[in-house]
Amino acid sequence: MEEVKATMAGNVWKIVVKIGDEVEEDQDVAILESMKMEIPIPAEDGGTVKEIKVSEGDFVNEGDVIAILE
Repeated sequence: MEEVKATMAGNVWKIVVKIGDEVEEDQDVAILESMKMEIPIPAEDGGTVKEIKVSEGDFVNEGDVIAILE
């Protein structure tokens, strides 16, 4: 099981995967918006999206879990 975590604080601008999707290493899972910049959040390893912990528009801090892969 792998946790995809926010690399910085910001608002969840877009979630680009859904539960059940297969993702590959370095594939974007979500995009954060911080200081008018879009910051992609990639998966460190491949897997299947088991759970999405945030919704679009949510604020996350660095290290917060965005999704869980298995």
